[in-house]
This record gives sequence, C-alpha cells and structure tokens, in this order.
Amino acid sequence: MATKGNISVHTENIFPIIKKFLYSDHEIFLRELVSNAVDATHKLKTLASSGEATGELGDLKITVKLNKEAKTLHIIDNGIGMTEEEVGKYINQLAFSSAEEFLDKYKDKGGQVIGHFGLGFYSAFMVAQKIELITKSYKEGSAAVKWSCDGSTEFEIVEADKAERGTEVILHLADDSLEFNEEARIRNILEKYCKFLPIEIEFEEKVLNNPAPLWTKAPADCTKEEYEAFYKELYPFSETPLFWIHLNVDYPFKLTGILYFPKIKNEFEPTRNKIQLYSNQVFVTDSVQDIVPEFLMLLHGVIDSPDIPLNVSRSYLQSDANVKKINSHITKKVADKLEEIYKQDRTEYNNKWESIGTFVKYGMISEEKFYDRGLKFCLLQNKAKDYFTLEEYKEKISATQTDKDGKVVFLYSNDMIAHDSFIQTVEKRGYEVLAMDGVLDNHFISNLENKMEGVSWKRVDSDSVDKLIDKDAKKESVLSDSDQTVLKEMFEKDFAHNGQFRFSTEALAPDDSFLTLIKPEWERRMKEMQKMQGMGMDIFGSMPDSYNVVINSNHALSVKLSKMAEGEAKTQLSKQAFDLARLSQNLLHGVELTNFIQRNTKDLSV
Repeated sequence: MATKGNISVHTENIFPIIKKFLYSDHEIFLRELVSNAVDATHKLKTLASSGEATGELGDLKITVKLNKEAKTLHIIDNGIGMTEEEVGKYINQLAFSSAEEFLDKYKDKGGQVIGHFGLGFYSAFMVAQKIELITKSYKEGSAAVKWSCDGSTEFEIVEADKAERGTEVILHLADDSLEFNEEARIRNILEKYCKFLPIEIEFEEKVLNNPAPLWTKAPADCTKEEYEAFYKELYPFSETPLFWIHLNVDYPFKLTGILYFPKIKNEFEPTRNKIQLYSNQVFVTDSVQDIVPEFLMLLHGVIDSPDIPLNVSRSYLQSDANVKKINSHITKKVADKLEEIYKQDRTEYNNKWESIGTFVKYGMISEEKFYDRGLKFCLLQNKAKDYFTLEEYKEKISATQTDKDGKVVFLYSNDMIAHDSFIQTVEKRGYEVLAMDGVLDNHFISNLENKMEGVSWKRVDSDSVDKLIDKDAKKESVLSDSDQTVLKEMFEKDFAHNGQFRFSTEALAPDDSFLTLIKPEWERRMKEMQKMQGMGMDIFGSMPDSYNVVINSNHALSVKLSKMAEGEAKTQLSKQAFDLARLSQNLLHGVELTNFIQRNTKDLSV
C-alpha cells in the first residue's frame, strides 16, 4: 500500500545549521547584508524611473557603523524599505526571495539586483546573537516597523520611530564573534567584497568603494590612461601592463571585465589570485581556475558575470554550461587580441614578445583551441635576434636545413654561450640556430614535435654536425678503417671512465672539432623533464651523465696520433685533447681542472 505525505521541516533546527554551515567563511555575512542594502537601493531607482516611486531620492548610499561599546554592527540604507506586511513576507519566510519576485516583475524595465535565494539575511545569525531590523517603506503613508529575533524561531514586530525611508539592520554580536567588533576587521571585509559595489559604501565617514569601475563602461568610452589607472587601482605596486582586453558580452551569457597582460618575461608562475571574479560588482572569489583556462592564470584583472551566483562552488563551476561558454569565450577573445596586435603592428608585437612569449607557449601547450590560433602569432627568435612565426621560419630554412627524409630540421640551443662551439660548427654549414632558453621551451618543443608535420627539432649539441641534418652525404675518411679502430680503442682504453664516455669515429670536415662530446638525446630529455616536474631523485636523476665522444677521423690531430708511436708523448697529447673537449663542455672541475691548466702549455695545433 502506497503512502504519500509532506516532508516535515522543523524550523527550530534551521538556525543552528545556518550558524555553522550556511557559509564556510563567516565574514561573508557582511557581504550579504551590504548586497541586500544595494538591492534595496537599486529597486528604488528602478521604481523611480518607472514613475512608481515619487519624491526626491536624495543621496543614495549605504552606511556601515560599528558601536564597539554596545557590540553592535549597523548596516543602513535609504532604499526601498519595507512595510509590515513585506517584513512578514520576506523576512519571516526563510528562503523566500524578494529579489526573485522583483526581477520577474521588472525584468523589462532594467531591474537589477544581486541576491536571488533569500538566505543572505539569515547569514547574519552566523555572528549575531540577536538581530534587529528597523524599516520604513517608500510607499506613502507607510509606518515604520521594527523586527527582532534572538536566533530562535520566535520574532517580534512592533512600531518604530523612523522618519526616513530605508532599512537599518542591527547585529548584536555573539561572544564567539567579537572579531567583528573591530574597525580594521570590518574595513578589510568591506574592501574585499564591496570594493566595486555600484552604490557608495560609507564606513567611519569615508567612502570605501568605487561605484563605477572601468569594466562597467563601454570599451569605446575608455582611454589608455584610464585602463592603466584602473590597473594601478587593482595592483598598486605592479608595473604598467603591456595591453588589455575589455570583455563586454550580452548573449548567450552576460560577461564584462578587463583582463590585463602583465610583464612576465621568462618566468612561469601561474597565480591563483590575480584575476578576481565578481557577480554584479560583488566580489565572489579570486580562485577562478574553473572559469578561466589554466594558461590564462598568468593574466591579471577582473571578470563580472551575473550568470555566476555569489554562493559558488567548485562542483557548480565544473558542471555549469554558462561557465564552460565563458571559458571558451575568454580564450577566443585573448587569441583575437593577440592576433590583432600582431597584424596591426608587427614591430611592436616583436618588442613585446619577451614578455608574452611564455604566456603564448603555455596556452599552445595546454589548450588545443588556442594552439591552432597561436600558430599564427607565436614567434621564434634566431641567434641574430630576428623574429619569425613558425611557418615563416620553416620557409626561411627549408632550402638548407631539410634532411634526406624531407623533414625541415629546426636547430636550437637553450644556452647560446655554453653551446657556442657547436653553434659555430653548424654555422659553417650555413645553418641557423634558434634561441630556445625559455622556462617552458622543453615542453613547447615536445608539443610542436607531436603536432607539426614535416618538421624535426634538434638541439645543436645533440649529435655530430653531419647527423644533426642527415643529408645522406657520405664523406671519405683520410684514415683507414684499421687506423680508425686503433684510434677509437686507444681512447676507450684510457678515457672511458667506467662507461661514462663512449667513443666512435666519424668522417667530418677537417676544420670541425677533433673531439665532440654529445649527451644522448633521450637521457638529456628525461633528466630535463624530471627536473621540471621536481623528480630529480629518481633513477634518471641519480644516474651520472654519459656522453658519446665523436672522433673526427679527418682532423689533422687524428692523422698525427695515428702515426705516432705508442708512448708517453702520444698518451699526453690524446689526454690534452680529451681534457680540452671536456673543458668546452664544462666537465672539468676541481683537481682535474687545476692539473689541466698547469700542464696545458703545449700547442695542440699541427
């Protein structure tokens, strides 16, 4: 037999729940009460514009006062006010929102309010042992009333002595919430949550907020000086930003805001608190990673969307359709702005690349849609400090740096000074080298290797010069195969260092280096990746570096050593050559370096 009925809600259990669990951070009560006061003021302005409220509006503002002796906090507005009937309807009925009702009635007349759910007023019981509300409606002939409640389910409404329209909420602070009986604490909360509320907020006879922040204006009405001044208002100690994006969307969601590109240079530190989220100019959070794509966390600024509620949660942000649309839209607007600057003034864009390069590369690594757009304005820099897009550079070097398989080889260095000898060697072949010394460049190159067709990336020290770009051109060696074997075995016998150095011979140009030390590419990349990820203590991080040593069998010193008789002179000459090669790779330290300097008085040239 089926049984139907109504779920019973015991109101005496509601207030303890509100006090402990309505909001995780109790300071939010002040944001809620001030937001209610702003809503009351907005409602009055809407009614006045439609002719339903007559008379002078006066100086519309919200005043917050603290009476430390009485341990009371007062939030006062001169907005719409309430009649006794409205107090019974909106205050005595938990979670019944006057905002929802007002929006439904005045949505076609520009009615705009912050609150929606009717719980904000009761958040005051998180810090108050008693609340009094004194209010008088804007309606002619209305009498002022006073509502009071001590946190139980009982309340009292009596006539009040209030001459002016509006509402005053008085919080009698509980003993466990006396932190809110301090002026500095209240000021900090107001500056955090109410800094840009659209109605003036006065505390200690000082207006604390900017009621008309720049993002509320039309982009066409804003000047460069205003954008820079607003940035200083947000971040007083920061350098002037490079440029900015003014967001202004009405459909399919509402979104306004300004995102600034700071001067980040060759750094990588996504910050979690540089973009602030607002809802109708009320601060919500600075943890916006679910609204803003990860790579955009490098930006600074504000985002304001009434489509994101004040009482936002991670699960809401991750699942809400509007949030996902906002995320995609912001990515598109950022890409549009970068492409616009690139096309309008290439020289200026090149000059800014040092500061925005990390940002663009991070976006291309982490966001698939941004990668496709970024290909158009991502720049590479060669040794001569000239800038090219990926396609421009590919076209520039394709004639000289295409290998036997038809792949265009991008040679690069992450340390132009340390790799100088390698760079000089490849430049003799007419090759160019890219400077890829950014903090993200290892990841960026790996990303490009997986996505760019017909291109191969090789670090300039990753192989001998003829193997970096293998054109399948065989060089003859002046040494016979047997002479090469003897030379190789001699170095292996004397300098293998327990397998740290592996020797081979190769027929290079006579003016190329006699010995070239090459770190195996796979090992180098693994170690660099682990270092980037903080994994330096695992198996690869603890292994000693190993090197492939290429002996140039066409070098004059190879010929000389192959002709020398076995003995001390031959051993010393080969050791000097080997130590010199190690020195060029910064592999001589301590005693070895001291001994090399002391004995290296002979000229190795032949």
